[in-house]
Amino acid sequence: MSPFRRPRRSALYMPASNPRTIEKARTLACDVVILDLEDAVLPEAKPAARAAAVAAVRAGGFGAREVVVRVNALSTPWGTDDLAEVAKAGPDAVLVPKISSAADVAAVHEALAAAPERTRLWTMIETCAAILDLHGLAACAGFTRLSTFAMGINDLAKEMGARMTAERTPFHAALSLSVTAAHGAGLSILDGVHNEIEDLAALEVVCRQGVDFGFDGKTLIHPSHLEICNRVFTPDAADVAWARAVIAAFDAPENAGKGALRVEGRLAERLHRDQAVGLVAVADAIAAAE
Repeated sequence: MSPFRRPRRSALYMPASNPRTIEKARTLACDVVILDLEDAVLPEAKPAARAAAVAAVRAGGFGAREVVVRVNALSTPWGTDDLAEVAKAGPDAVLVPKISSAADVAAVHEALAAAPERTRLWTMIETCAAILDLHGLAACAGFTRLSTFAMGINDLAKEMGARMTAERTPFHAALSLSVTAAHGAGLSILDGVHNEIEDLAALEVVCRQGVDFGFDGKTLIHPSHLEICNRVFTPDAADVAWARAVIAAFDAPENAGKGALRVEGRLAERLHRDQAVGLVAVADAIAAAE
């Protein structure tokens, strides 16, 4: 499956410093496993965590789950070694924090030269500078491995001096603009984590908000969040049925060359067919996995 058309409803951060969590990740109902070398790992444990993440990627056993390693930023004492070692292991993607400019993306892309061609670059969107240059960051997809944005609302809130309210009101502009930039450049984009581990009702609300904004899925910090996240971000059955009808209508010989059609009483343009193909691909992958 194209990396741009696979399910990413739930992306679970797991500390690479803990062997039991890595083993558990191979059994959980997440679409993406993110082996974390950054926030979840103490400074003194980072070299060992790096070795553990590399070993886990090489060992495999994650099934259909996408395997991503979040490295430390290039500006840290561990970032350069993280990128060099993780690149050689060849995960599905490398997630890089503290990205604020196109130059940052280019530097990371160059540092991943040893990675297999299939290894993609994901970047955190978690700084004020990144929000103010979203178009420039997204444009890097045209000449780098960049394929996905992941929101880092906690770091953004700290830098902005903003409060993390239940409605996430201070971040609406940043969330909307990030989705616009990502999808405008053909990138996937994941919403930020939900901090209140035991407040599952609030999690469902924020997941539905993420769907409304247009996110493809959500990053998570606890396995108890998986069921809600997967359920809310699974494409609606009615939407999938209409998508299949749109594809069939445009693929019919009598409609060859037409730019717009009436499908089940609704207007459908060629752009809707492109969206429909992506939606059906994700829905079919979810059905096959379940």
